[in-house]
Amino acid sequence: MASLTIALQNRTSSDTVYAYITGLAIDNANSVFLLQADARTPYFPATPSAPGASLATDCSIALGAPGNIVNATIPHIAGGRIWFSVGQPLTFLLNPGPGLVEPSVTNPSDPNINIPWSFAEFTFNSAQVFANISYVDFVSLPIAISLSSTASSNIQVVPGLPSNGLDLVCSGLSAQQAVDNAGWDTLIVKDSSGSNLRALSPNNGIVTNPNLFSNYYNFYVDAVFARYASQTLSIDTQAQWSTVSSNASSGSEVLDFGVDTSTSPPTPLTFSKPSAKDIFSCSTGSFTPSPSTEKGALIARLAAAFNRSTLLKENLTPSQQSEAFYKESVTNHYARIVHAANLDGRGYAFPFDDVIPTGAGDVSGAVMDGSPRLLTVAVGGGGGIGNMSVQERE
Repeated sequence: MASLTIALQNRTSSDTVYAYITGLAIDNANSVFLLQADARTPYFPATPSAPGASLATDCSIALGAPGNIVNATIPHIAGGRIWFSVGQPLTFLLNPGPGLVEPSVTNPSDPNINIPWSFAEFTFNSAQVFANISYVDFVSLPIAISLSSTASSNIQVVPGLPSNGLDLVCSGLSAQQAVDNAGWDTLIVKDSSGSNLRALSPNNGIVTNPNLFSNYYNFYVDAVFARYASQTLSIDTQAQWSTVSSNASSGSEVLDFGVDTSTSPPTPLTFSKPSAKDIFSCSTGSFTPSPSTEKGALIARLAAAFNRSTLLKENLTPSQQSEAFYKESVTNHYARIVHAANLDGRGYAFPFDDVIPTGAGDVSGAVMDGSPRLLTVAVGGGGGIGNMSVQERE
């Protein structure tokens, strides 16, 4: 059975750092998977008799002293996450199914709510490894990733946030709050000592406070819909549908791109005015996932353009380069601030942050390779992990 080595490095100043690897085991009927504390042995939990059951084995991988590397070995995994916590272990629970109950930053009763933790995302299958740094939910501990290949000497590196990255993000949110008083500072979560613990994304901020940003995007959305009541908006689906254009005579209350006749019944490719919640989540209201794959392509590109506030710049999307993102006063300032804080400007800051014009450079902080040798994931910040090699477990 194919396996992958993941080098887990402690780049914090703490000697109490833990890692966890979770996902679905592709070669074991997509069973819930965790890696045990020895960083080698798979754990496939049985379904419990009641919700909230504890794991039957220890899955906290202790990383040791600052600078130490632990080499983990995993099978093919879908929907994988590599978690880190500092100071104390994380608590994962099980519901019948089994279903893994992961740590939450929006549930005040979650046992991990006061622990600093973060994660990176990955998939390892027979075709490739794909991994990225995710800020879709929140920012906390800095994570960096690199991926080396058996097919070439190329090493892909995403350096992530510097060691003070969370403080930079929180400072940026406070500065933006001073500009527009929209509620950006409410995304900042402090620990009991008053230090920054994490910064929530606007989407998760709205989960904790449904009134947050309620009318924030109205002016910009109205301007977009007014523009395309008399002009044509073209969306490059970057797929088999090529470029799809709106009906400029459909009025200022809807964007109409026709009908997808491949679904039964046919799916109208129309969009009403999205709310701030729709835009930040990319998955509600106008952007609710659709059975039409064509509409799904439109949703991804429209949602990305609203988050980046590029729809008043040109009548084709995606066409703007990253230098043009977040330039309007009404925009996803969390995403802007997160990208600015990252050492190379890359990382997933909202769900469709991987949408870019064809041929443009990556902004989502992803690495991928069909012949992976070593995936390195470091916690603590600072970048510069590309030259790391496999080391013995300590």
